[in-house]
Amino acid sequence: MVFLMQSLTRRKLNAAALILLLTHALAATNASEAKPNILLIMADDVGCDAIGCYGGQSHPTPHIDALARGGMKFNHAYSMPVCHPSRVCLMTGRYPFRFGAAGMKWGGFPEAAEGISIGDRLKQAGYATAVAGKWQLCMMKNDLRHPRRLGFDSWCLFGWHEGGRYNDPLIYQNGQLRKDTRGKYGPDLYVDFLIDFISQSRRDGKPFFAYYPMALCHDVTDDLKGRHVAYYKHGRWMTYAEMISSMDDMIGRLVAAIQQSGLREETLILFTTDNGTPAASYLTVDDSGTMVRPKVFSIRDGNVVPGGKGKHDDTGTRVPLIANWPGRIQPGSQADQMVDLTDYLPTLADVAGLGDEDVFRDGVSFAPLLLGQPRKRDRDWIYTEHRGKRAIRSPRFRLYDDGRFFDLVSDPREQSPLSAGDLTAEASRERAALEQRMMQLKSPAVH
Repeated sequence: MVFLMQSLTRRKLNAAALILLLTHALAATNASEAKPNILLIMADDVGCDAIGCYGGQSHPTPHIDALARGGMKFNHAYSMPVCHPSRVCLMTGRYPFRFGAAGMKWGGFPEAAEGISIGDRLKQAGYATAVAGKWQLCMMKNDLRHPRRLGFDSWCLFGWHEGGRYNDPLIYQNGQLRKDTRGKYGPDLYVDFLIDFISQSRRDGKPFFAYYPMALCHDVTDDLKGRHVAYYKHGRWMTYAEMISSMDDMIGRLVAAIQQSGLREETLILFTTDNGTPAASYLTVDDSGTMVRPKVFSIRDGNVVPGGKGKHDDTGTRVPLIANWPGRIQPGSQADQMVDLTDYLPTLADVAGLGDEDVFRDGVSFAPLLLGQPRKRDRDWIYTEHRGKRAIRSPRFRLYDDGRFFDLVSDPREQSPLSAGDLTAEASRERAALEQRMMQLKSPAVH
């Protein structure tokens, strides 16, 4: 009898152990298949020349550099020459001209893209979504719910060309103008908001998509009639170097908060920027009340690099891109494949486990590159547009719509365009291919 009871007890214990083992195995499988959290950071007006891990020597960026050491650095990431078209690309996965005049309207957003934006796409995958920082896709005082129509559950955004973005900022949060910003620093408030959102998402048991289009490092603008936005200190605004330092600090705060929440290994962090470093940045006003804008330049790899924002060349359109995902992305790795801002939406859709969609996108997912796998289709060209001017480049050559053609290996600063009669056989083939592609990039989206 005693033997029988011991035998039954052992069987129950073995069954319990088996159930526990299967439970752990199932949990491990679910964890491996779980959707990662996503933090997408896009700084404003920051070229590769300003970032330490890209050879920048003027501005320490320890937190950004740490992301590169622990993740993947892209050597051929590109934007549009200025901020608004870059934001349309990232939000829609399409080039602005695909939406006709609506895609080119400064400070606006095409209604045709509502419902198919990056926020909408991540919501389809079950993500909680939030955005904080710089919007620039509408005059928010006239459209308080605009971020909601683009797929964001919550938002904390400064009123573009309505007031300050840094000191005493004008901020709209979830459809309401905040009344508590006097004496506060905007970037702190944007980061506080995102940290709260991340904590809430964790409590709710939902993966999060946090989009952080930073106010930093764009200079202040003259948005208040008869007076200027609040100074930083000592009767002046922030220098470009001070903004770079603050940008890096804010990124450090966000990464630390994710680490402290226990979500670091479950979170993909992407850092990029919307265009190159500006040629000048407002600092103070002169005796007549006119805003003074000193020139901006950086030292990169021992060379002086003037700010190139607004240009189609590499100083205006070649930007940083760093991807960090502990345990998934190889630390210290680099990618030489070409990427532009239209690629982010399809990439994050892939990361989120979404399948194909019946929506036209210009972008090509680079998700396989993050995991050390071959990309389904590598880009062999990058397209840029700004105020009616267009350019297209391959890894080696750049062609402008006015016919100028440059060899970027022998002439990276684009000082001497190649003449048609002096082209090598390779250059002739490349020019013909780029001309054909430029001709194709004119029609609107088909969906």
